[in-house]
Amino acid sequence: MTDLARNRLTPILITFGIVLLTAAYLLWIGREPICKCGHVKLWHGEVVSSENSQHLTDWYTPSHIIHGFLFFGALWLVARRLALGWRLAIATLVECAWEIVENSDAVIERYRAVTISLDYYGDSVINTVCDVLAMILGFWLASKLPVWATVALILLFEGVTMWVIRDGLALNVLMLLYPLDGVATWQAAR
Repeated sequence: MTDLARNRLTPILITFGIVLLTAAYLLWIGREPICKCGHVKLWHGEVVSSENSQHLTDWYTPSHIIHGFLFFGALWLVARRLALGWRLAIATLVECAWEIVENSDAVIERYRAVTISLDYYGDSVINTVCDVLAMILGFWLASKLPVWATVALILLFEGVTMWVIRDGLALNVLMLLYPLDGVATWQAAR
């Protein structure tokens, strides 16, 4: 194997390892591997449901694609000399760290206390892995698309999820960090 091939393969293997370690950790702390319902769906579209965030994709998948767009942009700004593979490894590490924090008892309780996610008990491990893969897809798309197209996709994803489920990445962050009664009332009216 040439040095060039090794240099390109190493960050990919590290990225894969980060995802595997995250899944292993979530299993170790007792997160469900798949939905307690006993099966895995490609898509689960009912947000107010005990099966939300339990299957491969759901209404929050676009948020994770947006994470990839944002991580690509941020790393392009601060580390553009770093090879794309290494920037992807960093983005994956950040996404996986968030997934671990998001699935901690403290954050799950915070979601249940201040958002409309009363039935939220954490993501299944398969959903977490697919969320990370969605971020990787977003990162890859951002590396290929012009900036205007990436921004348009962010606006489209946020607009559609706000319209259909009255939620999205921006509202999710807002309600987790600074919950507003008016937003909670609007979200509950779906």
